[in-house]
Amino acid sequence: MLLSQAVLPAVVFALAALQALASNTFMAAVYEHAVILPDPTDQPVSPSDALALMNKNMDVLEGAIKEAAQQGAHIIVTPEDGIYGWRFTRESIYPYLEDIPDPVVNWIPCTDPSRFGPAPVQERLSCMARNNSIYVVANMGDKKQCDSSDPSCPRDGRYQYNTDVVFDTQGKLVARYHK
Repeated sequence: MLLSQAVLPAVVFALAALQALASNTFMAAVYEHAVILPDPTDQPVSPSDALALMNKNMDVLEGAIKEAAQQGAHIIVTPEDGIYGWRFTRESIYPYLEDIPDPVVNWIPCTDPSRFGPAPVQERLSCMARNNSIYVVANMGDKKQCDSSDPSCPRDGRYQYNTDVVFDTQGKLVARYHK
């Protein structure tokens, strides 16, 4: 499967980071799986139901990440919408979103999970990267609050982004790309 143009900036960043570590070569893995989808609905589910579905998909990703690392991969790129699927309206996707901070904050969600509020998906992805010593590129949803002083702010007071994140081998958030 070819990498989509939307994932490319995150991959390029991660690969540049690997080069900075003086590695002359690297092995990359690209992974795709049959995503476990939520039941179609226009209404939001509870946050716990959203997390339960995402954990099912992350269970699958975790196995692939572990296998890629065991086979010598330095980086793995996981599928777009591979954590929660794609059957959503603007309202129904909201329980699946997390606030993803700017990577300049120097944060390892695996070791400091509550620093920026609840972030169970980021925590788990960070731990997958850290526990397997591999860069992990994943696609997830980001939410950012805004207010009426911002003329572009949506009526519901939030921006929602389809986002690629990159965690390094220590589980540190090193890149965030709003697609």
